[in-house]
Parts: sequence; C-alpha cells; structure tokens
Amino acid sequence: MTIKPEATSSQAASVQTPLASTPRTNLRINQSKSGVRRRKPDASIDLDAPDLYFNRELSHLQFNIRVLEQSLDASHPLLNRLFFLLIFSSNLDEFFEIRVAGLRHQVALDREKSAIDGMRPSEVLKEVSRLCHEQVERQYKILNEVLIPAMEKEQVRFIRREQWTKEQSSWVEEFFNNEILPVISPIGLDPSHPFPRLVNKSLNFIVSLEGKDAFGREGGLAILPAPRSLPRLLRLPDELCESGDNFVFLSSMIHAHAESLFPGMQVKGCYQFRITRNADLAVDSHDVADLASALRGELLSRRYGDAVRVEVADNCPEELAQFLLRQFSLTDEDLYRVNGPVNLNRLMAVMGQIERPDLQYKPFTPGLPKPLRKEEGSIFNAIRQNDLLLHHPFESFSPIEDLLREAANDPDVVAIKQTLYRTGADSNIVSALVEAARNGKEVTVVIELRARFDEADNLTLASRLQEAGAIVIYGVVAYKTHAKMMHLLRREQGQLRPYAHLGTGNYHAKTARLYTDYGLLTANKDICEDVHKVFLQLCGMGQVLNMRKLLHAPFTLHKKLVDMIDKETELANAGKKARIIIKVNAVTEPKLIKALYRASQAGVEIDLIVRGICCLKPGIPEVSDNIRVRSIIGRFLEHTRVFCFYNDGQEEVYCASADLMERNLFHRVETCFPLLDARLANRVRKDLETYLLDNCQSWELLSDGSYLLNSPEEGEAEVSVQETLLDAYAEKLS
Repeated sequence: MTIKPEATSSQAASVQTPLASTPRTNLRINQSKSGVRRRKPDASIDLDAPDLYFNRELSHLQFNIRVLEQSLDASHPLLNRLFFLLIFSSNLDEFFEIRVAGLRHQVALDREKSAIDGMRPSEVLKEVSRLCHEQVERQYKILNEVLIPAMEKEQVRFIRREQWTKEQSSWVEEFFNNEILPVISPIGLDPSHPFPRLVNKSLNFIVSLEGKDAFGREGGLAILPAPRSLPRLLRLPDELCESGDNFVFLSSMIHAHAESLFPGMQVKGCYQFRITRNADLAVDSHDVADLASALRGELLSRRYGDAVRVEVADNCPEELAQFLLRQFSLTDEDLYRVNGPVNLNRLMAVMGQIERPDLQYKPFTPGLPKPLRKEEGSIFNAIRQNDLLLHHPFESFSPIEDLLREAANDPDVVAIKQTLYRTGADSNIVSALVEAARNGKEVTVVIELRARFDEADNLTLASRLQEAGAIVIYGVVAYKTHAKMMHLLRREQGQLRPYAHLGTGNYHAKTARLYTDYGLLTANKDICEDVHKVFLQLCGMGQVLNMRKLLHAPFTLHKKLVDMIDKETELANAGKKARIIIKVNAVTEPKLIKALYRASQAGVEIDLIVRGICCLKPGIPEVSDNIRVRSIIGRFLEHTRVFCFYNDGQEEVYCASADLMERNLFHRVETCFPLLDARLANRVRKDLETYLLDNCQSWELLSDGSYLLNSPEEGEAEVSVQETLLDAYAEKLS
C-alpha cells in the first residue's frame, strides 16, 4: 500500500506538502519558451515586499518533508528507507528544540518580530503545528503500513506483545525481572510526590491505578520513567524465533509487566509519552569570564528547558493527555498523538544489528587523487607540486588525517594550527594533534565550544589537547568559529614553508562518509598567508587584516558576494552573457536575495542548488523568472558550498564554509576560498552542471512554495548526480 500525503492549502508562505504521487515532470534547466528574459528593472516593484519571500521556518519544514519522502522511494534499499524516516524524526526533534522554542520565547515575552516574509511568530507557530501534525501522522502511517510490512517480508520483524510466543514471553519476563525491575523507579503522584522533572526527549509512561497501596493511599496516577541506561530496542534470541531478525521494544516489555511495578494495585492504563524541551543554550557573550565553565553549567540545564511539545500514544485517554498538557503549560496545538513508539529515532540502533547488505546501500571505497595514490613519498611533496582537491565522500578523507599524522612525526614541521567545530573527542585528527604536541610541535587549536549538540564532546577534546601541551583557544565569544582550516609550517632548505587545508565541512571522518564536501590542500603562498592571518585574528587582537585571496566573514564575505552578483547584473545590462551557479545549504539573507532578484531582472541566468531552507521565491514574473532553485536529497547529505560566477568569461569559482544566512555572514567566522588552479575550478563547475542535470534525486522549488520531484522524460537517460560522482571518483563499487 502506498501512502499518499494529503494536499495542503497554500498559506502565508505558500508552503505545500510535496506529493509522492505527483507525476514526475522533467524541468529542464536554463531553458524557457522565450529564452532569457531581459528587462530594465521596474522601479515600481518593491523587492522588500513580504510576498517575495518564503518563511524560513516553514521552508525548513519543507526540507524535512522531502527527507520523509525518501522513505517512500523504492529506489533506496529498504533499511535506508527506514533510516530516512528516522532522520525525519531526529530533524523534527531539533526543529522543536531550537526553532519552535525560539518562536515560543518571542511570543511569551511579547516581542514578536516579523521576518522579511511578514509572518509574525504566532502565525508561524500555528502553521508549524498544522504541518507537523499532518506529517507526523503520515510518518507513522508510512512506518506501519509500508515499511514494517515490507520488512516483515524480508524477515525483519518488530514483534508486538500480542504476537509473542510462550517462549518469547518467558524470555521477556526474565529480562524484565533481571534488567528492568532493579533499575526502574515508578513515581506515584500525591502531595508528597509531585510531578517529577523529566529529561528532554526521554521515554516515560503515565499509569492510571486503582486500589490502595501499603500505606492506605488511594490509587491515582503514577509516572514511570524508562531506564535511560537500557536500549529501546532489544533483539530476541535466534533460538526463540523461526528465522530472520526479530526485535521487541523496551516499551512493550514495560507495558506487559506494568502491574508488577505496583503490587496489589490494578493498572487501568499505561501509556507512553515524551516531552520535547527548549534545548538552545543561553550564554551571554557580554558577561562571560570563562566560556568553558559557562557552557558546562548550561549543558546541565539543557535537559530541563521549557517544554515545547508532548507526544503521547494515540490510545491515551483525553483526560490523561490534558493532564500532561497542564503539567507542562502547553495547549492542544502542542499535543501529538502517535501510533507507535514515541521515540522513533531510537530505532536507528536497528541499523547496526542487522547484517543484511542486500537491504542497504552497496559499499564503496572512496577514491584518491592520482598524486596521492603512490604508496611511498610525502604528502607535502604532492601538495607542493599542485593544489589537490578532495570531494568527500566520493574521495577519501584519509589524506587529511595522513597529513596531520605525517606532520606530527616530521622533524621539519614546527607548527600546526587548526580549527575544530564538529570532530569527536576520539577522532584520528585529535589524536594526531595530541601526538604533535607531545613531540614538541607548536600546536594551536581553535575549538568552537558552542557547536550545537557537540558542546560536551568539544569540552572533552579541549581538555585532552590541553593535557598534551597544545594551546587551545575558544575563538571569539560573540562569533562562532565555523571556518574549516588548517595551517602547517615546515622547514625546507633553511626556510619556513606554509601549507594549508581549507574545507566546506568539518574535520570528522564519520560524517565525511555521509556528507558531500570539498577540501583543498594547497601550498599557495597567498592563500596560506591569508589562513595565517585568520588565525592571528582568532587567537590575538587587532584590526581587520587585508586578505589577498580569501573572503572571510564577518568582514568581507557578504560584501564581496553582493559585488560579484552585481557585476553579473552589469554584464547582463550590457548585453553580455551573465551566469551564476550557487550551491549552498540555505538561502535566507535578504540583501543577497535582493541582489539575485536584481540580477534576474537584468537577465542573468541563475541556478541555485539549495539543500534546505530557501526564502527566495523563484519564477516570479518580472522579479525572479530567470532564477531556478533545486534541492538534491539522496544517499549523502549535500553539504558543499560553492559560488560560481561567469565573470565575462574569466570564471571565478569559490568554495566556502558559509551558507547564505545572516548568522554565517555576520555572526560567525567563516572562510571562502578561490580555486586558483583552472583544472580544479573546471572540475567543480562540471560537478555543478551534473547537479543541474539530475533527474532522479532533485526537487524543483516552484513559486507557490511546493517542490516538484524531477524525473526523466520518456526515452531520456536517468541521471543521479550522487551515483555519477561515485562512478567518477570512487575506487570501486561492489
């Protein structure tokens, strides 16, 4: 059975649910019936008009909906389709923890501020609630009516209580008595036992009781927090099952034996629920003497922020649901009834417990550039000869780790500087930096402690590096350090020679297998000198330093991007070819959007490849009818940021750590680096052209806010950009 999403009405931001059943239409890039539309800008058109912009939060939700759509796409292996459905849950959790919490905070303080789209936070919250209720209901239908039946056919089963055999029931009972009962703590609600503080996103049960306990207290309600130390999904022993992979939920075990937790009482009902809380950290950058200490304190409070959502089992009685809402000062709009586990993202554990390669993506070996394929020789030698560009995950992340390991043990390397945003305390990168410090190198690491949800890991790795003797800097308090860069100094022939790495993604080996990113290894003196200057600004104090090649936020990046867009506009006005291709994760910054609108009005051909949020409206007559926006959703998370300008035939190609968002351009330290080697610039431009040809994984953003899935016309070859890049760069497909 195929679940079809219900169509939704167009509202303030024209956000519509994409239709899985919509016939795929081939939307050819850079073609229109009338060709390029050139006109003089109409002075009467107000580019600040709210109806020219999509709402940021609703656009964010549209991205999550496109992720959910992948669970219905049979071109993905079955377990990966389940994974997309669980990613939707994880993304939605963070959306509520950060974005919804922020909107609610504005409303609570009576500080509602309309964004450029004109919607007030209270209006956005109402539309968010409507969309999320619709999509969460649909998510559980997909799980229960599509994915679980399909997995059962493949002998992967989630066995419910009523399906347990006598032997399985006995095993569950033994597990409950030995592993759950000793650690679970039921809490009866009465004047001496008030409603407990429950941890953010933890699994809990509300239990309705009847009878009298040992102290003569009348039954009422109890709260049952599930032990956090236990997995939410347990594999049944193979000898108790006919075949295949068989699992039971911890929640089912607790349900089945709830009465044993309240001896002598009658359990009238036991229902799952989960609270989502505000998880944004509030550190006042103007009143912090020690950022690390301040963050440690905030991390403890993150578990208990204000509630923003309640999820309950769909069979929970209304009076109990209302009781929960009152406890958390929430309304019916914040209540989500679900037909299945309330903590779906904990199902991700199943991916590591099933050895079924036929139900997952085929493995591949990331490739290496030719200069690095030699078994012998120094990586420094290869970089010194030519700039090297790595395209992850199609090409390996290991050369970056190898470079650091070599530098750590090379007696000629005297200094290493590195930024770390999301890395992991046990990573090879950190181990190499530790080894370098212990070997007497001057190691300076700029760690961004406020990388959301990685704060604890970053505090740990900071301590590890400091213990090894590295200098650890936390950057500039008011500006997150989001730049991805490394600077190495090596003594060669009596002189110090610099080397650098700049990337669009984090120094994280695991995500480098899942996210698409570019990384440049270079010995170019100008770029290396610019990287050195950025480190000086981060570690010391002084005026803004002039850069020769790099663009950097919050100083020059925004202005230079606007200038490059305006230059294409001038060329178009002069009757010359003008072309812009931009690939980013989000487009929200108003001045850049208006610059793109002006460019479109002048006749500049503009293609935007935007994975997630896009506040720009394409295809509006006389405003953006030369702009096309597409989103690629597939096996890998698209993360590269690339800016390509035709520049009257002298093409300029930049890669960056920044998206086109206010926070990146004005409130973070970011780098944007040019590809000076014509071969590398041409390669990236060809990659972008392949993205524009994709007719398998691409979604076209329409002017009403809906997304349309592209597909090949009859007789036209299928083009999947991620598969094409795997074929081009990976060592082998198996």
